[in-house]
Amino acid sequence: MGGVSEPLIRWFEQHRRLLPFRQEPSAYHIWISEIMLQQTRVSAALPYYERFVAELPDPAALASCEPDRLRKLWQGLGYYSRAANLQKAAGVLCDRYGGELPADYDALRALPGIGDYTAGAIASIAFGIPVPAVDGNVLRVFARLTNDDSDITRPETKRAITRLVMAEMPRDRPGAYNEALMELGALVCLPNGAPRCGECPLAGQCAGRAAGRAETLPNKPPKPAKTVVPVTVALITGPRGVLLQRRPAKGLLAGLWQPPAFEADHPLTREELDARLRALGLAVRWTGTLPPARHVFTHRVWQLSGFCAASGQEVLPGTFVWADLPALEREYSVPSAFSAYVSEGEIREKQEENARILT
Repeated sequence: MGGVSEPLIRWFEQHRRLLPFRQEPSAYHIWISEIMLQQTRVSAALPYYERFVAELPDPAALASCEPDRLRKLWQGLGYYSRAANLQKAAGVLCDRYGGELPADYDALRALPGIGDYTAGAIASIAFGIPVPAVDGNVLRVFARLTNDDSDITRPETKRAITRLVMAEMPRDRPGAYNEALMELGALVCLPNGAPRCGECPLAGQCAGRAAGRAETLPNKPPKPAKTVVPVTVALITGPRGVLLQRRPAKGLLAGLWQPPAFEADHPLTREELDARLRALGLAVRWTGTLPPARHVFTHRVWQLSGFCAASGQEVLPGTFVWADLPALEREYSVPSAFSAYVSEGEIREKQEENARILT
């Protein structure tokens, strides 16, 4: 193989998307964008990115942000540990590096939440350091270019492809080269058997295309089936808003707020749900049934169902609060898993119904 970088970078300069973190490619902006784009589509992440950097424009602001406010800024992106690690890393930057990201691959790699790929992206794009940034897009591009059917989930395959990436890297433009590879994978060399070979600047040297195998590459084993977990939700509203409970500080969706919800080996009946709430010190009047919903995590699927209820209870157990609509919008970060139930329209409707029940 040879001559990959020149046509690739030329294509990138003509076809790259005009993304906000490319308009102002500071190390901080690149870092935030790369973390947000893990497990998140660009189109979905952009409004979050713009809001985030407007409120938290540098590592010092990120380090000092109240955790609840940080979770609220992140609400809807999911994988909230990413936000927690961002803040931990920002603290390290303020303590050790004067509030700036260091122009050093190993120092970047040592920061919380930053792996090989993210460190490589920041180092090459922001600082011009010739290091690889190999993500799923790049693995797919090179597996097809070289007609390599090795399992790309295996570490030795990633190491072999990384060596090829480095062999083609122009030392004077590592950032443009890495971005071009990512962009090619995102726009042209698409996953799931759908490469747009007619638009590819590397089609003429693609061994996978020449062998008629591009659509079947890369090779990776099927993902294991996700565990389905029944979750029963109690949407409790009253004159003071909607009842929310803080999730534990560790584990899935750590520290976020949710309506009372219970995992079990079966959807709870209303009587079983009522008994669980009473054991927590909550008394409600049941008013109806919630529609079923589904939320997919990396390794599990929540199958949600439940009931709505009214309550005017003033004194609440320690982990519960009443959240009115302004506070719900401003302060309380509720996971998107509950978006089918906790919305402004839903809460207003339930409060209007409950006003008749509770009087």
